[in-house]
Amino acid sequence: MTGLLPFYRGLCTLSNRQARRKAGIVGSRCGFCGTQSSSKPQPNFGLLFDIDGVLVRGKQPIPAAKKAFEKLVDSRGQFVVPVVFVTNAGNCLRQTKADQLAHILGVPITQDQVILSHSPLRMFKKFHDKCVLVSGQGPVLEIAKNVGFNNVVSVDMLRESFPLLDMVDHNRRPKLPSNPVDNLPKVEAVVLFGEPIRWETHLQLIVDILLTNGNLSSVHQTQTRPHLPLLACNMDLMWMAEAHSPRFGHGTFLVCLENIYKKITGKDLKYEALMGKPSELTYHFAEYLIRSQAMQRQWKHPVTSLYAIGDNLMTDIYGANLYNRYLEERVARKNPKAVAKMVSATGSATAVPQEEESDNLWESELALPSATSCKSVLVCTGIYNPNVEVPSDASHCIKETVFHGHRDFRFDPGLVEPDHIVQDVAEAVELIFEQEKFVPQ
Repeated sequence: MTGLLPFYRGLCTLSNRQARRKAGIVGSRCGFCGTQSSSKPQPNFGLLFDIDGVLVRGKQPIPAAKKAFEKLVDSRGQFVVPVVFVTNAGNCLRQTKADQLAHILGVPITQDQVILSHSPLRMFKKFHDKCVLVSGQGPVLEIAKNVGFNNVVSVDMLRESFPLLDMVDHNRRPKLPSNPVDNLPKVEAVVLFGEPIRWETHLQLIVDILLTNGNLSSVHQTQTRPHLPLLACNMDLMWMAEAHSPRFGHGTFLVCLENIYKKITGKDLKYEALMGKPSELTYHFAEYLIRSQAMQRQWKHPVTSLYAIGDNLMTDIYGANLYNRYLEERVARKNPKAVAKMVSATGSATAVPQEEESDNLWESELALPSATSCKSVLVCTGIYNPNVEVPSDASHCIKETVFHGHRDFRFDPGLVEPDHIVQDVAEAVELIFEQEKFVPQ
């Protein structure tokens, strides 16, 4: 679990240099290069932006996005507050996504400002030298190697070696009898990056791998052992593109895989880890990058407040509120008065949040967070009510009767209530500046 901190620091220099060459959009200076003059206001907050449904719909930019970023970038092309883009997309490299955003928004953006759903996989070093099967679309082999995996097999590679296993599409069945080409290493873990193109092929071969313990030359074993480690990124059941209604996301694919596996074996599919929003791990990455940007700009005030702007209750709002709960509990653990108050109110010390091993892992890798709160801001340009009037009171408007979150995240009504609801991202930025009494110069 060591080495992530130097990686990000080294990446900062390289990606900023690349951004200066590519993004002459606003100016010759990259958004987070150079020092900050003490005469300008220095922020103590950072912004976490979702992308789909907040900044773009499919490939089309949402009109309010450019208006918002005009307020966030000064005349020299530098951001006036630390900004990170946190998306559950995972079908490309971070630099590719940064370049896309820079083109759409008209501001220079580096890969150090982008978190994709698979970014936290860099921390799972115990799998980096194992043979892993990867599923998704786009350059999955390149993505896997970019986040640290050294021995990677794709579903297409499996299908080519075992052509008799993919039988749903009659037109893709072998025309002549064929024997397996057993030239692939035994699979030791499975990594799911995002929704694939041919669901039937991926579902079949992933289940085959799980039920044969990574050896497709053997028959299914449904009762004898736990299945191989499974890591999944992006739990979004649906996402907002150009269509009027939401489209299936990777969370829908996971629902299919989980139910097929349980129907065949009678057992629940188990995950080694779930990444992307609403996982706290993703927000730890985001907070670290916000902190790093503030340090690079030599802003003296520590970043104590985060604002997460999104369009999806079950990922953006749930995740921001879950991370806010973590931050509040962390403060309570370190505040004797707060601990005493909780013990007095409950009559038991067991109600006081305890340090978990996972917290120690995150904090040892990314350093202690300086943030003490993470506020959620819901926009109405994506998944949530795109055609209705903005409610005046956030606490009275969210009435979820069907839980669209992942199976392994329990439904808590308090976690899907946003702190603020606004029409679009431009209004979100205005609101946050008002809340923080921040006037950029």
